[in-house]
Amino acid sequence: MNDATTDETGYRVLARKYRPSTFDDLIGQDAMVRTVSNAFETGRIPQAWILTGVRGVGKTTTARILARALNYELPDGSVTGPTIKMPVLGTQCQAIMESRHMDVLEMDAASHNGVDDVRQINDAIRYAPVSARYKVYILDEVHMLSGAAFNALLKTLEEPPPHAKFIFATTEIRKVPVTVLSRCQRFDLRRVDASLLVDHLAGIATKENVDAEQGALALIARAAEGSVRDSLSLLDQAIAHAAGPVRADDVRQMLGLADRVRIVDLFEALMKGDAAAALKELREQYDIGADPAVLLADLAEFTHFVTRVKVVPSVADDVSLSEAERTRGRAFATQLSMRVLSRAWQMLLKGMNEVAQAARPLAAAEMVLVRIAYAADLPTPDEVIRSLDNGGGVSEGAAARPAGGNGSGQSHGNGGVTAASSASAPRYDAPRGAPRGSAMTAPMTAPMAAPMQSPMAAPRAAADAAPAPALGKLEDIVALAADKRDVTMKMALERDVRLVRCEEGRLEIALEASARPTLVNELSRKLGEWTGKRWMVVVSTEPGAPTLKAQAEAREVELKRGVRANPLVRSVLDRFPGAEIVGVSVRGETAEGEDFAGDMPPYDDEQD
Repeated sequence: MNDATTDETGYRVLARKYRPSTFDDLIGQDAMVRTVSNAFETGRIPQAWILTGVRGVGKTTTARILARALNYELPDGSVTGPTIKMPVLGTQCQAIMESRHMDVLEMDAASHNGVDDVRQINDAIRYAPVSARYKVYILDEVHMLSGAAFNALLKTLEEPPPHAKFIFATTEIRKVPVTVLSRCQRFDLRRVDASLLVDHLAGIATKENVDAEQGALALIARAAEGSVRDSLSLLDQAIAHAAGPVRADDVRQMLGLADRVRIVDLFEALMKGDAAAALKELREQYDIGADPAVLLADLAEFTHFVTRVKVVPSVADDVSLSEAERTRGRAFATQLSMRVLSRAWQMLLKGMNEVAQAARPLAAAEMVLVRIAYAADLPTPDEVIRSLDNGGGVSEGAAARPAGGNGSGQSHGNGGVTAASSASAPRYDAPRGAPRGSAMTAPMTAPMAAPMQSPMAAPRAAADAAPAPALGKLEDIVALAADKRDVTMKMALERDVRLVRCEEGRLEIALEASARPTLVNELSRKLGEWTGKRWMVVVSTEPGAPTLKAQAEAREVELKRGVRANPLVRSVLDRFPGAEIVGVSVRGETAEGEDFAGDMPPYDDEQD
């Protein structure tokens, strides 16, 4: 680090004071350093590099270090070529790192993005460097060059003079033409890992004689999102804000963050379905300065962390997290199902947009928390289906949630609901597996100790009100699906099903290759719902009859053949060459198997 260098005119911000000056000072970019080191040692140095990454990750600094390494020289002449080993300042180093060397030209492409600016480079690059080994052109934010400027640079970039090198830096690599990218060696500078950033900040705090808590540095590293420059700027601000030892509470207040432990408490209240406790916690954190939008973002981050721990348990070993986050995160990952975590994540993402656009962010955040707490006890759609298949009981989704909260501690089984008192009734409108708004409208004086009926009880009750339709063939089932307005099932029956035999309560079919894997189960369930009877749908090994669609197409072909054979139609087709029969409409239904020509008027050979 060049921390020994001080600014005689006044205070120097940490981001400038501790800017890396050698490859050894770069943190988190080991892959790039190894590639450049090998290239310098073997003499395979490209004519151009392009550095890309997020803001503050070190693109411009790396470009200057590359320029210094290309032109590194010592007064005794012991270094004769480019090297990445620069233990002391060389004759060219100070001027290069301070951007005042005449052979190392730094140009901001955002303000010099025209053809004339590139033409000046093309004209000047022909001349040899004045004092350095190479002429180096550093173009920052190169994606801002115009299309014409890029085109003017291409020839020079591909075949520059031996004494010239190009280094480009950009945050928008997708905006750089592929013709430029193909002429450069590309390095993607990575975001610096939070744990590595914490260690880096701790070292700088020690050099600055600043007492900083580990938790405070972790908050700064997390807020910087992998940007070294941002983390140093925030540390600078935190030192000024604390006016003494840098504590986690000071950083939290400075950034408008919520207490991480209290975020975990809020998450637990939401997963328990305790909306009152969640709202109370939100209000208390808001009163001490937490931003509602930041609070929801922290909740989403913790939800993401728990999900990652569930998939990869070693994630909980991250030192940038507090001990409470790591310990309780592991517990939540064990207790909560992936479906519950995914649903909470989706609701938080949607809620963050609502809070950002709301005139009253706190009210919007409260409504988001109420929705999440309300949904904590609700089953996912597949849990509802599974509960119906198991006889009405609740699947493992409820058992996977933490105990406590409203409705989260009920006892369920595969056979039905075993707890029947009104005190244990859930908050929502209907028990799991029943349509919303149906169960809770029943009188509370009705006996509830009896076990829940089988999944087919409700369809049977509906079927008692109306006679069940007679289903003797596949066409009857298709007509029933059309009557129920189930277009998807109707089309699947016509296109993918070949009838083998149809009896009352049993349907034997063969399937086309295009059939959905779930078609048999869906058909069995829907037939039960529509008729009030249990139906068994079996896939047969027999080929079965053609599909209804194939039969309809065959009939249409036969109709067209019969029409074409009619002398009157044939004479019309002969009179108009190129005419085609595109469709046939039948007046009334003909008897099955009757030739369509029978519907045509008799043709008299003597008629003209």
